[in-house]
Amino acid sequence: MTSDVDTPIYLDHHATTPVDEKVVEEMTPYFTESYGNPASEDHIFGAKAKQAVNQARERVSEAINCREEEIIFTSGATESDNLAIRGAADYAADNDKGSHIITAVTEHEAVLEVCEDLETDGFDVTYLPVDENGKVDPADIQDAIRDETILISIMAANNEIGTIAPIKEIGEIAKENEVFFHTDAVQALGYLPIDVEEMGIDLMSISAHKIYGPKGVGALYVRRRNPKVKLNPLLHGGGHERGWRSGTLNVPAIVGFGKAVQMADQNLEERSQHVDELTSYMWDRLNDELDDVVLNGHPEDRIPNNLNISFTGVENKALVKNLQPDIAVSAGSACTTGTVEASHVLQSITDNEDVWHNAIRFGFGKDNTQKEVEYATEEVIKIVNRLRNLNF
Repeated sequence: MTSDVDTPIYLDHHATTPVDEKVVEEMTPYFTESYGNPASEDHIFGAKAKQAVNQARERVSEAINCREEEIIFTSGATESDNLAIRGAADYAADNDKGSHIITAVTEHEAVLEVCEDLETDGFDVTYLPVDENGKVDPADIQDAIRDETILISIMAANNEIGTIAPIKEIGEIAKENEVFFHTDAVQALGYLPIDVEEMGIDLMSISAHKIYGPKGVGALYVRRRNPKVKLNPLLHGGGHERGWRSGTLNVPAIVGFGKAVQMADQNLEERSQHVDELTSYMWDRLNDELDDVVLNGHPEDRIPNNLNISFTGVENKALVKNLQPDIAVSAGSACTTGTVEASHVLQSITDNEDVWHNAIRFGFGKDNTQKEVEYATEEVIKIVNRLRNLNF
């Protein structure tokens, strides 16, 4: 404990979240009591497991306004992204439907690397630029569509800078041009209302561990009518999930996912207001009490729990290190083989290398308190000033 605040303080909720106790409570019986395989529904153990999976599927479908049979459980958003993009592309190739995909330069690696892999197989991918706030222009999407375009993949909210994409506009463009629309909604789920019908979404990736559910489970929404999306599976053997995702279902995780989605949906407004107040507090104080701070991402169209800030003259790794062990935040850039590599998202919105290497991502959660954020803000101000003085 430091002062009257318990430490360490976790402000990295974009990376993952703790599993909610209510979620754990629902999962627990499916490890040791109702441990049947849902595919073995001829006996009571399998039937109970299948009933639990069905309830989770119902909860997820209700939260995003789709039919239960349109939910495919996966191991997480990375698998969902791969299945959506690679599955749609392979089906299109097998049926001479086209070979062009549109995405944006700020997408998650789970999308970008699949697209790069498809390019080696002969597909053509258009990587659209974004503006200085990280927003893709729907007009650019319209202009990029051609006869052989099969898929548009644009994330709902950016995982680094929080910028929200114009999903409904993109969905309308996709429908007008008869192109499938996939969105990675991992960071948006629980903080933005998501209605796949209203937004014109055909494929959508979501994950449990970003919304207080367990790691290792997620889902892909696949539209089954108006239009019916067809995919080639990535995994074969067993024909689970209507043949799209073979493999024994992880029942405890799926149960936890269903509960987490239900709670995120029911508490969306309350959670959003709470983290928005924390985010606004920190940003207002940092902006008032420190010189040369840059807010990365859109100033208004951003998810409420995200704050990505560059502190000019302060290398982000140094700031993260100096905040240890009391405050856990993300540097917003990745280290590989000893070399600091700037975030591809930040490189897409600015040429200012100081912004690239001075960025910190604060990710607030439902259980963070005002006192925690007050303490964290004080510490950031103190350490930024100290590091800047050392640089003179």
